[in-house]
Amino acid sequence: MSTALISLEERSEIRSKTAKPLLWVGMMSMVMLFAAFTSAIVVRRAEPNWILFDLPPDLYISCFIIALSSLTLMYASRSAKNNNYQGVKIGVGATLILGIAFVISQFSGYGALVDAGMFFAGPTSNASWSFLYVVVGVHLGHLIGGLVVLMITLANAFKQRYNSNDSLGLQLTSIYWHFLDVLWIYLFLFLLLMI
Repeated sequence: MSTALISLEERSEIRSKTAKPLLWVGMMSMVMLFAAFTSAIVVRRAEPNWILFDLPPDLYISCFIIALSSLTLMYASRSAKNNNYQGVKIGVGATLILGIAFVISQFSGYGALVDAGMFFAGPTSNASWSFLYVVVGVHLGHLIGGLVVLMITLANAFKQRYNSNDSLGLQLTSIYWHFLDVLWIYLFLFLLLMI
């Protein structure tokens, strides 16, 4: 029984052809998940016991933070195209810091909800509050996964792996992060109008 050996060049070519489509498939499954959540909110909102409330200010701040983080990642990508290794490190590092700030602002928003007596579950909870916790929490879970990817990307940036000839890892990280950015802005606007 013989096995075909794949050269490093062939492996790299296969990876570059399959990685982005696989990432897009994963992101489309996330779109379907959040479409289900937003559809459920629209249906449930019609019930008479739905309570309208204002979103915590921390969620507004998180929109600014995540939008800024997309700009810093764009800087990293542009730096890679120009073989500017220092720029890649600065851009990815700044994105990671802003991503952590986003997580902190989200938890601060959760704290504001709790302080206002808006609980996820329990005798005094309401479906509108529960939906907010779930939607924000599930997005936050995906974003924490993005932070792990950013840490790996930053480690590779310090090894000077991203340049004009090879930046696939940085491209994949950027696609996913920008997707999370757009997804959060959509979710925020949806929640602003519906909750």
